[in-house]
Amino acid sequence: MVDKDKNAALALSGNWNYPTSIAFGIGKVQIVPEMCRANGFNNPLLVCDHGLVDLPFVKTLVEDFSSKSISLGIFSEVKTNPTGRNVEDGVAVYKQGQHDAVIALGGGSALDAAKAIALMIGQNRELWDFEDEGDNWRRVNESQLAPVIAIPTTSGTGSEVGRASVIVDESREKKVIIFHPSMMPFQVVCDPQLTVGLPSAITAATGVDAFVHSFEAYCAPGFHPMADGIALEAMRLIKENLVVAYQDGSDLVARSNMMVASTMGATAFQKGLGGVHALAHPLGAIYDKHHGLLNAILLPYVIQQNLGAIEAKLEVIAGYLQLDKVSATGFLEWIVSWRESLSIPANLGSIGISAQRADEIGEFAVNDPSASGNPVALSATQYADIFRRAVGC
Repeated sequence: MVDKDKNAALALSGNWNYPTSIAFGIGKVQIVPEMCRANGFNNPLLVCDHGLVDLPFVKTLVEDFSSKSISLGIFSEVKTNPTGRNVEDGVAVYKQGQHDAVIALGGGSALDAAKAIALMIGQNRELWDFEDEGDNWRRVNESQLAPVIAIPTTSGTGSEVGRASVIVDESREKKVIIFHPSMMPFQVVCDPQLTVGLPSAITAATGVDAFVHSFEAYCAPGFHPMADGIALEAMRLIKENLVVAYQDGSDLVARSNMMVASTMGATAFQKGLGGVHALAHPLGAIYDKHHGLLNAILLPYVIQQNLGAIEAKLEVIAGYLQLDKVSATGFLEWIVSWRESLSIPANLGSIGISAQRADEIGEFAVNDPSASGNPVALSATQYADIFRRAVGC
């Protein structure tokens, strides 16, 4: 019995790295120029996407920098699924403008691109040499990373507290996870006011994306009770606030709770992700679809596949969320109903994805780094079958 207890205790171990400095609250974006001044940044580069660069709050931010005599460059050539070319172009702009820091502003795409730009400004290897495989991250010249201030404008990816970027290698039709511990922004500014103008469909897709992050983290194998606790509370916050934010985008309480839940989800998934992301990554690279929407559509299909391995965990989640049916079946039924209330399409066929490349998708998925966090090891054939069901075949 003693040996058994000792072995059980030895299994409760892990190496944990948790987030960074976060300024959270309505109006916090106003402190960014002074934050730059306090850190000695006189010429930062603002990285965002086309959809943000002309919005009033961005123009106000630019004016605030100017009023404090701080130069501010802007790079907005970032695609919905950022590419290696986007990163290369951003690095060129950074060097040409002799910038001294990166301000990452936007949803997950802009934040990921910005972090990758900050990584690459001082490297003599190509971006893909830092793919999250083995100890590739040790190839990075850590002393040459640019400092990053991250300002999310959606409540979904949580990339503001991530140590990685997901970038599309177009030549391989592959989403590549670029990782280094120092890619974590040294300062995050979360201002829920910036999410008020999000369209309802984007609010829904990004919100379910945040839920998936926490859900997959909680279901991932391994010992990380801090991640599990954060994941559970994030799921509760999303369950209670996403529909409210979807129906009334001006509700700042719901927007605030969604933003903190998004950050919590990305903090939790340092424990791991799973099959939903393993499939969403290749689908995003090949079909250029919104990552959050792909996750939202795929979620129940992957849950069904994993059901036998996660029934006990689903019962815990259902109880914590105070669902009517505190069971694995009750949780899955709620997921389907909840998605319908957010107008999430029932299958991938509804957004123009066919099953034509199913076997190829299965191979991509089984080799995706996220697959290692799935509660059970799935084969390429099983991933292909999940994909076919999700398409509606």
